[in-house]
Amino acid sequence: MAKDLSLDGDGDFRNRECIEFLKEADIVVTNPPFSLFRDYIAQLIKYEKQFIILGNMNASGNKEVFPLFKDNKVWYGPSISSGDRWFGVPDHYPLRASGIKIENGAKFIKVKGVRWFTNFDHSKRHQKLVLFEKFTKNKYPKYDNYDAIEVSKTVEIPKDYDGIMGVPVSFMDKYNPDQFEVLGLDRYTYQPIRTKVYTGDLRRYNGRAAIKGSDGSLRQPYWRILIRRKP
Repeated sequence: MAKDLSLDGDGDFRNRECIEFLKEADIVVTNPPFSLFRDYIAQLIKYEKQFIILGNMNASGNKEVFPLFKDNKVWYGPSISSGDRWFGVPDHYPLRASGIKIENGAKFIKVKGVRWFTNFDHSKRHQKLVLFEKFTKNKYPKYDNYDAIEVSKTVEIPKDYDGIMGVPVSFMDKYNPDQFEVLGLDRYTYQPIRTKVYTGDLRRYNGRAAIKGSDGSLRQPYWRILIRRKP
């Protein structure tokens, strides 16, 4: 006889009855609310579940989520590595996304930076990233406040540099834990990688890695993941 899966409550994943269903699950595959992504993935980790869930790639930079990536407890799935995705939404949903469309009366919104988050291992995760570029000081400036160099594109990671590098979040699409070590995130990483704390009017630059220009001015790329090649 099939088990009754109807809910008495509102279906919030944090409700006790939903948690009881979760405990019985072997694998969780879903599209959780992006605004509650941190709470949802924390719940899956707490109950030691295997999962494949959709989320925005920027969620990997959350203070609660990034340590899971750093400790190789969570990574991206292999089927989405670029581009945007269309999601069907209820009729009452406001169409305020970057892209919208209506097909056969159904509403759709385009969501940027969507990725599968999972703890299932897969072969793509262990493919070696082929490196072509050679390190030069001009091409790879050192941060003014971190003991690391700036690498603005994953494909430009130098093949002959063994120190710490700051790379964009898109690096996680190519991250091979056998080839690279994730050391931290610039906005949450301090000593010994952070080498300077700004004061006065420059305090606003303390949140992330900064590059000093020839005129002495500072600029900050979007948040950077700090990595190092493994021997």
